[in-house]
Amino acid sequence: MDGLMLQITTYFLIAVTLIILTLSLFQYLKTNKLKNRISDLELQKNQVIGAPIIVELSKVESLAKNKVIENRVKGWQKRFENIKNNQIPSINDLLLEADFLLEKKKYSEVDKKVSEIEMRLYEARSRINHILNEVQEITLSEEKNREILTNLKVLYRNLLQTFSTAKEDYGEVAKPIELQFENIERRFHDFEYAMEESDYDEVGHIIRAIDEMIKHMQVVIDEVPSIVISITMIIPKRIEEVLKTYEQMTSDGYQLDFLNVEYNIDEINKKVSEIKDRVKVLNLEEVIFELKTFMEYLDNLFNDFEREKMTKKVFEENIIIFKTKMVKLNRIVNEFYGQLEILKKQYSLSKEELASLDTLSDDLSDINKDFKALSDTIRTKVFPYTKLHKELDVLSLKLSKIEERLEIIISSLGSMKDDEVRAKEQLTDINKFLVKAKGKMREYKLPIVPNNYFIQLKEAQNAIKEVTNELNKKPIDINTLNTRVDTARDLVLKLYNFTNEMVKTSMLAEMAIVYGNRYRSVKTKIEDGLSRAEIFFIRGEYKRALETAINTIDIVEPGFYRNLLNFYESN
Repeated sequence: MDGLMLQITTYFLIAVTLIILTLSLFQYLKTNKLKNRISDLELQKNQVIGAPIIVELSKVESLAKNKVIENRVKGWQKRFENIKNNQIPSINDLLLEADFLLEKKKYSEVDKKVSEIEMRLYEARSRINHILNEVQEITLSEEKNREILTNLKVLYRNLLQTFSTAKEDYGEVAKPIELQFENIERRFHDFEYAMEESDYDEVGHIIRAIDEMIKHMQVVIDEVPSIVISITMIIPKRIEEVLKTYEQMTSDGYQLDFLNVEYNIDEINKKVSEIKDRVKVLNLEEVIFELKTFMEYLDNLFNDFEREKMTKKVFEENIIIFKTKMVKLNRIVNEFYGQLEILKKQYSLSKEELASLDTLSDDLSDINKDFKALSDTIRTKVFPYTKLHKELDVLSLKLSKIEERLEIIISSLGSMKDDEVRAKEQLTDINKFLVKAKGKMREYKLPIVPNNYFIQLKEAQNAIKEVTNELNKKPIDINTLNTRVDTARDLVLKLYNFTNEMVKTSMLAEMAIVYGNRYRSVKTKIEDGLSRAEIFFIRGEYKRALETAINTIDIVEPGFYRNLLNFYESN
């Protein structure tokens, strides 16, 4: 038992020792880490007011050769001294406080203090960097400005060389360009003077001015030759060609007032004169765009002239076609009206048909008036051919619609005549069928003719009579006539088919009875069947007579009806 307690005590002591060692190690590491951070902040503090800013302030002090620079240097030094004497000492105090708290092992307070130091250092560093940037604008400006100026001089010489090589291409603008090159040259001298005087603010203004002047001269050198040739040669020549074409077409009878050519040409000449004045002072703003607009307008004028010429040619061709078509339609309508009374007597025309004809005549009369007005307008030469052609297109469309309507009316009236002729032809055919049906009855003399035959015959004859009556009427109602013809044809065909079927049935019945007589003595049943068939035949019931005879003979001769049909068809 004592051994166990000893063992437990030993383990406990070891555990406590390990915990103490772990806590001590953690405390040591934490302390060491914070100490390193504080040391690093101490180093950063010293770098803030280190060599770079001091060196640059010394350099700029030696460059201060005028009051402006001197005042700026004093301002920078004052701001630097403020940081050095106020902000840096306060950061030193914070660092000492952090060391003291670290010795006391107040780690959480040390962390807060370190964060505050970092913020103060960041603020001080930002202010120092701002001063440094301002100072370097002067200390580094000479080298930087010299480099920029060298590049600008290269551009200047290249532009001057380009100009000198093709000076004659610039015409009257060459002198203003030379003066502008002289102005740029003077600005180069101004730069040197400002550098000698250490007037760095003025140096910046001069460089920006030279840069803008050279950029402007780049545009001038590139664009002025094409502008000069446009305003001195291309546009004047184009205007001359336009006016020559305009005058020629006007003398040829073209109406071109709608194009406002003379007014627009005057305006272009004024604008070109203004552009000349602007170019002489090297003001090229919107010049290229305006000249391009003028050229497009002049080119479009030629397109308009060509369109007017083509339209005139097409118009003159179309007006001949239109006039021919209109004369033809007038003649047809006049002839039609001349025969209208005859048509009214011959055929029954509806109010709608007569009204449509009157409307067509009125519409054609309106087109005649409109065409006369158009012809008068052509002679006055008030409107351009493009407008006249549009008017003619409208009239042509109206005339085409009238032509279509006239064709429909003529077709409708023509069909009336065709229907009359067709009705007469069909009446002849109907009568032939009726004669055939009656002849069939006379050819085969039946013992009794069924009443149904006479009823159908009467109906067919009455229908034929109705057709004849309609044909004899004046005026003829074509719709009624067509109905009568259809009815008569249907009734006669019905009679014809009925007659053929009845004769065929009676012939087959008679042939069957005659053929069956050979079997009368064979069986009493056959004798009785044939006797009944004869009775039906005599009474005019030919279908029943045929059925009875066939059924009777099938007793002794199966398939008799098929043989009977074959015999009938072969004879």
